Amino acid sequence: MKKTIKYIIVSVLAMFATSSCNTLDIEDIYDYNAELVWNDQSLVNAYMANLYANVFSNWSPSLDQSTQQLSGIVFYPDRINMTNGEYKLWNYTNIRLINEAIQNVSAGNLPDNFKNEIIAQSKFLRAYVYFDMVVYHGGVPYITVPQDKDKDDLYVKRNSTKECFDLIIKDLDDAIGDLPERISTSSANFGKIDGCFATAFKAKVLLYKASPQFNPSNKWDNAYWKEAYAANEAAYNKLKGLGYALTPDYANIFLNERGPEVVFSVINTYPNKTANWDYGVRPGSESRGNAWASPTWDFVKEFPMKDGKLYNDPTSKYYKTDANFLQSYWLNRDPRFDKSVVWNGSVYEVSNKKGNRQYTALGVADVLDDFGVNPKAGTNSTNLDSYSGFFIRKASDLSLLQSEVQQYDIDYIVMRFAEVMLNYAETANETGKSDVALTILKEIRNRAGIEAGADGNYGITTTTREGIREAILAERNIEFCFEGKYFWDLRRLRMLDRLDGKTKFGVEAIAINPDGSEMSIAEAKAKAAKNELKEADFKYTVHQIPFTGVKISSVPEKYYFFPIKQSVIDLNSNIEQNSNWGGTFNPTLE
Repeated sequence: MKKTIKYIIVSVLAMFATSSCNTLDIEDIYDYNAELVWNDQSLVNAYMANLYANVFSNWSPSLDQSTQQLSGIVFYPDRINMTNGEYKLWNYTNIRLINEAIQNVSAGNLPDNFKNEIIAQSKFLRAYVYFDMVVYHGGVPYITVPQDKDKDDLYVKRNSTKECFDLIIKDLDDAIGDLPERISTSSANFGKIDGCFATAFKAKVLLYKASPQFNPSNKWDNAYWKEAYAANEAAYNKLKGLGYALTPDYANIFLNERGPEVVFSVINTYPNKTANWDYGVRPGSESRGNAWASPTWDFVKEFPMKDGKLYNDPTSKYYKTDANFLQSYWLNRDPRFDKSVVWNGSVYEVSNKKGNRQYTALGVADVLDDFGVNPKAGTNSTNLDSYSGFFIRKASDLSLLQSEVQQYDIDYIVMRFAEVMLNYAETANETGKSDVALTILKEIRNRAGIEAGADGNYGITTTTREGIREAILAERNIEFCFEGKYFWDLRRLRMLDRLDGKTKFGVEAIAINPDGSEMSIAEAKAKAAKNELKEADFKYTVHQIPFTGVKISSVPEKYYFFPIKQSVIDLNSNIEQNSNWGGTFNPTLE
């Protein structure tokens, strides 16, 4: 039997166990022997490895640039429109490849247990891809078989958003039944989808279904919250019962791979599969070029103090005025700050340089690291439109030499147990179980290293439903910083107004003498070369960033659902445009 395939299959992982790269051995990829492929376990695994690589993303330093966490104005006026490709997701190439896997392996002669697991993985992947499209656009055509252009009606309509959620859940339920419950971290199959990941992801899908994005007129009391709570409680209990737990040290969540917190990860292995994290987050002098992303002053202020309260909370034992905080922001912070951010004068033992301190002061720091406008420096910074005076430390492999940054191969965690916990906490809070939500928040903060306080509440003072909702969101902001989740949280909760009309800020450091006068640039540079200057040997000034171009984010109400690209509608007149973009399709559940 011959079959034409219109998708090139290249650079695959032949076996998930070793993650080694091979090329699928088909003489003509446009007209290969399907009977051979779908009756050979190795070739089926190679095909599935391609799907995994297509569906799951990998490390990206700039994932949170759309929020206040990182420098850069992503949303300028009219960035998203109906004709360009910005924030569009119409991923039917992957859907067809997934549907072909389900159809062809079903018809093959491989052992039933192998076939069932491949079908289960494929149904999970189908649900995963459709979920992303629904989050972007609302309901989309839910195609479950490979379409034949000569036999099938290709002018399909969009399924309603409710129908899509129902079909996503059906695919996940079908998958869970045939997936191994949990794949051990020591198993040769680690890196494949298992029942724990599928169960946790189903709970996440139902959290989205209940959320305000899809229920704008009944945000917090719609019936979907109870359904979401039941699924998230079940996922939390199942995973906890099977040994999932928070990694004791926040810094080791990523660096110590396959830890107890990893629910599902993309396996990276040098030299076959690497990621660009260190290459993108390190200061330019320690990388192969400028850093791609730089934490903002706005975000630095959002990390709590060691007692779990904000620096400007009068009840905090570490309370500071804005002026005092600016000159000592690195002291007595939530330990996650120290493990996530690099600041001027901080110890940063990159490339195994013991005692190394990172500097950002203009005229003192390397030109690839500096930020500021100090006229006494006698030079201009070239980083004023991309930097902020801070760098990302989180998940960076400091043992890599500068020449090795492109060898970064730490596994990328798609879902970790902390997310399962906070999803559970959110649904618990919205269904009247504030005690459950608070217990989860305290566990997260305890692992972070925040002080419990005399009351044992880790700085959490609120007891109301609204207050706990905000506490959970704030915890997600810090716990998952730079992991690309916060924008989607704000969008899901219909809180994009917190980004709209906002600007961003960075911090310049200028070296000073003990009496507060400015140190000469020559002296400061000489001392910095010997790592003698500490954070307190500088004064700090706030600057709006970027210095040129668009400085204010524009995130209008209509961004809660992105438009279908006009070219898609031009090809299929049965595809309706979203109502928030002038069309007739209602992307919500109402």
